[in-house]
Amino acid sequence: MPSSSVSGRSRQILGVLVRQYIQTGEPVGSFVIVRRSGLHVCSATVRSVLARLEEDGYVSQPHTSAGRVPTDLAYRFYVNRLLESRRGGRTASIVEARLREQAGTPALVDDVLSSVSQVLSRISRYVGFAVAPSNDRAVFHEIEFVPLGGTKVLVVLVARGGQLSRKVIDVGEGLGSDELRQAATYLNREFVGRPLAAVRQTIIEQIQHERMVYDRLFARAMRLGRSSLDELPDDTALFVEGTASLLDEALQDTSRVPLSTLSSLLKMIEEKQRLVRILSEYIDGSGVTVVIGTEHSTPDLRPFSLVASTYGEGSRSGTVGIIGPTRMRYSRAIAAVDGVALAVSRVLSEGNQS
Repeated sequence: MPSSSVSGRSRQILGVLVRQYIQTGEPVGSFVIVRRSGLHVCSATVRSVLARLEEDGYVSQPHTSAGRVPTDLAYRFYVNRLLESRRGGRTASIVEARLREQAGTPALVDDVLSSVSQVLSRISRYVGFAVAPSNDRAVFHEIEFVPLGGTKVLVVLVARGGQLSRKVIDVGEGLGSDELRQAATYLNREFVGRPLAAVRQTIIEQIQHERMVYDRLFARAMRLGRSSLDELPDDTALFVEGTASLLDEALQDTSRVPLSTLSSLLKMIEEKQRLVRILSEYIDGSGVTVVIGTEHSTPDLRPFSLVASTYGEGSRSGTVGIIGPTRMRYSRAIAAVDGVALAVSRVLSEGNQS
């Protein structure tokens, strides 16, 4: 790792510099480091260490007479140390209680993740996001039909774990509540626990079977099931909160987050699926992932840092995280994301066991 070349006194000095700069946003001078570090060294010694750190690419000096500011390499050094000692347990307990209160029982994925994006944005004061598990491996749990009048019906489809989909279909005939309830009961009994893709294929095959001619309930249930599962959204749901906070920050200091760059990020968030694809490239396995500034493969994201973590397990996993300027409070962001991911896993695990 890049931080391996920083050792001993240099590690302490660089750590102080990064923390001080994150706190103030101002270049950090040697006198400040002497006071904050607790090291029994003079300013000249600190300046000598800073000069070497600058040569190695960890700090830069905006002006000759100014102090130093950390580079993305310094942030990486700092974040690696935080990741070694992160503690998200307390945050997890607090957030878990809040999610249970807001989402109800049983907790639906959409309700939980909408709350999560708000919690992360409020804690960090930046953009909080939550990505739902991918639809392509969703498992059928329950379906409900609600008459809307005329020939239209609202379909409420719940996948295992609480992931919710709603759509309105036109069934071509007027059906009462009892008929719709009977059809839903049949589908729930036949297909619970099976992947949605397999359910859809089975229904298509059974609709072509001769016995549907002799069984009106079966025929109606199959037609409703096919209409409900046709054209299920392939997009992965993304919940985002806090873009206004990032805009406020940019307006206060355009040198750190230029408005043109912020505009590109906001457009990416608006497109949603592009951001989901980018996030999927970064996340590899469980645990916290931090991508800093120039480490991003996408130029639009290089003025920003990303802190993310997975929740759930196996094929039913998603992502929660924070996007903010590279000068973010990484300790707070990492603890928040780590704790929230653990809380979401706990809350949704009850739905997975049902």
